[in-house]
Amino acid sequence: MVTMFDEKTIQKLGFYVYLLRDPLDNIPFYVGKGKNNRIFNHMNCAIENETTSDKLDKIRKIIGRKKNNIVEHIIIRHGLNEKESYLLEASIIDFIKYLQHNLTNIQGGHNSIEKGLMTTDEIIRYYNAKQLKSIENDCIIININRNYKRGIDPLGIYKATKACWSINKNRLISKNGDLKIKYVLSEYHCLIVEVFQVVKWYEGERGFGKNAKNYGKTKKGMCFEGIVAPDNIRNLYINKSILKKKGEANVIKFKL
Repeated sequence: MVTMFDEKTIQKLGFYVYLLRDPLDNIPFYVGKGKNNRIFNHMNCAIENETTSDKLDKIRKIIGRKKNNIVEHIIIRHGLNEKESYLLEASIIDFIKYLQHNLTNIQGGHNSIEKGLMTTDEIIRYYNAKQLKSIENDCIIININRNYKRGIDPLGIYKATKACWSINKNRLISKNGDLKIKYVLSEYHCLIVEVFQVVKWYEGERGFGKNAKNYGKTKKGMCFEGIVAPDNIRNLYINKSILKKKGEANVIKFKL
């Protein structure tokens, strides 16, 4: 059993935001918020239960070492109300992920999509987006929510978009090899963040994500090589918003 706060300390703490840190490299691996003894619950769960998750597996790895085997519990700010703790937690998660440190948090913080870390261009895009009502027949929209990280440059957006997708080859290339789909619109949370001109489509494969049932295996699909689309095409779509029906989760859209 790990250390617990006494009642006097709990009364003074209020809501707080905290880090769990690996003493071997001093890098945080989890950001949380809570009150009372919430900060210690993760250690207790890792010790007493057999539940598995990236966070609990990391804790067990640390406490199983011969040296540096104590998870460091760090409170960043206390004496907060609940709303303040949500905001601070989200800000810290966004910032640590922006520094490209891996966290074991399953989700981002509260309102991190709407008001989280953004570049100035992303801020302008978010608050000035006009609705995109149609796309040409030679375009598709690819959702990059899982691959895109805010603040990355156009090359990062390209890498997030060109990955292997489950698309029928016949919808992309004609029998004589001509491109049916010439432009790819990168969509992040209903905003078109970049437009690429396809140079070629090709077959490829990639691994499944960590949370997928088939993690560790690979799947085949279609990838593309391309460049940022010329301005006369790009300006038709960039920074526009698209409407989605409630619950719609299509990664690929051929029309609106």
